Amino acid sequence: MTDNSLYHKAARRIKEAAVLIITAGAGIGVDSGLPDFRGNRGFWKAYPPYARLNLGFTEMANPRWFETHPKMAWGFYGHRLNLYRRTVPHPGFDLLLHWALSKRDYFVFTSNVDGQFQKTGFPDNRIVECHGSIHHFQCLVPCRRDITAVGDWEVTVDEKSMAATSPLPRCPACGELRRPNILMFGDWNWLPDRSQAQEDLFRSCLGRHGGDSLVVVEIGAGTGVPTVRMQSEEIAARTGGCLIRINLRESHCHLPNALCLSGRAGQVLEKIRQAM
Repeated sequence: MTDNSLYHKAARRIKEAAVLIITAGAGIGVDSGLPDFRGNRGFWKAYPPYARLNLGFTEMANPRWFETHPKMAWGFYGHRLNLYRRTVPHPGFDLLLHWALSKRDYFVFTSNVDGQFQKTGFPDNRIVECHGSIHHFQCLVPCRRDITAVGDWEVTVDEKSMAATSPLPRCPACGELRRPNILMFGDWNWLPDRSQAQEDLFRSCLGRHGGDSLVVVEIGAGTGVPTVRMQSEEIAARTGGCLIRINLRESHCHLPNALCLSGRAGQVLEKIRQAM
């Protein structure tokens, strides 16, 4: 359990901050009903058919499936696309947006591809999706560097086999299969242009506020894929800002100016709100 005084310290830091940086991993979505794919057991609980095939998340999140078994590939990503479209972000997202809009500036850095921050109301030009977005297409080859919104395209998935049963999307330029613009494991053909453009805006934001009171609120970012944790720590260390780390299992942090809050995202954010 986290000491109640830490919630008051976190509340004070957020209230006094001029700039708010929100960093988030998969754990932020658990209170919205999304799986965090923590280990194969967590993945298989969300997707039982893959347990029977002894396929884990790392194996399925690989671009080779689009080349060898495209219906299986789009079954996996199509199911996730449908899930994310149905998901309603938990109230903690609204709290983050409310706090962000009260600041001189803010930005979101996330490894999540689900688009939940946009659904809450965060504008695209204030978000970095460092691993891409499931709501965007690219050509599998790729024949060109076009990255386009999925829009209202829908995919039907057989829940028993987890294979797509509807027609698969094709690149309008070359006719090859389209895939999500997501960085997968062993992925040499991911187009990073959209994420890089977001990153450029993010770096510009940080460059404008080097001397300002800055707080990093990190939520649900584990050590399995440490991209978000490393980003949070780098920003806090370089700017001298405070890092508020919210994590159910891995809330520890070695930085001296850090507040470590153990718990689920929605619950901890609500306790911080109550402490304000």
